[in-house]
Amino acid sequence: MAGHSKWKNIQHRKGRQDAKRGKAFTKATKEIILAAKGGGDPEMNARLRAAIEAAKGVNLPKDKIDAAIKRGTGELAADALEEIFYEGYAPGGVAILVEVVTDNRNRTVAEVRHILSKNGGNMGEVGCVAWMFDAKGIFAFDKEKYTEDQLVEIGLEAGVEDILDDDDSWQVLSASEDFHIAKAAFEAAGIEFLSAELGRVPQNTVAVDVETGRKVLRLYDALEDNDDVQNVYANFELPPELLEEL
Repeated sequence: MAGHSKWKNIQHRKGRQDAKRGKAFTKATKEIILAAKGGGDPEMNARLRAAIEAAKGVNLPKDKIDAAIKRGTGELAADALEEIFYEGYAPGGVAILVEVVTDNRNRTVAEVRHILSKNGGNMGEVGCVAWMFDAKGIFAFDKEKYTEDQLVEIGLEAGVEDILDDDDSWQVLSASEDFHIAKAAFEAAGIEFLSAELGRVPQNTVAVDVETGRKVLRLYDALEDNDDVQNVYANFELPPELLEEL
């Protein structure tokens, strides 16, 4: 997963979400509303707890967080939101999984299909690529600050499943249900994250050349810029020379 996770870390460091504050707020709010449908108490609802933490990470004000929770639980009126995954392929045979939250399924599927076709990809049938991705807790740590042994020592008793060398960072994976246990353990030890999130991890990756890599990244960014798209997951591995450019 090196090329893809590396790209995610580059995005975090560039502060793409901070640069698009309004869009980040919208995504965070939608996730809280959806999560709160499973209960408004974050101590009893792991997804809501993660959504609130993510919202705080993009500086969503507390009153907006509280209002989103109430909209999810039905205490306040809200549009009917639907969570959908669209599946397809990017240039180079790269599998792509698009998580959307929408109040208009027909509008969103048309927009996602258009973005894919405009950028050299295509929409696939339900189930064509979703099986290639596993739900995980995903953490990234700076290799200049921490050793693998440090992370192993903390993570072994906190549900960590794997630690991967990703050039200048460590990628640490946990089962999705152990995400908060692992996160709390690292925080208690004073370990700082480059990123910490619930997401999907590809089982295998597809290596792409520089030209194809640029096409995949353009498609990736175009999808993420759509208002209804919450997350984009793909199984590409970028070549070192393109990563150096970025």
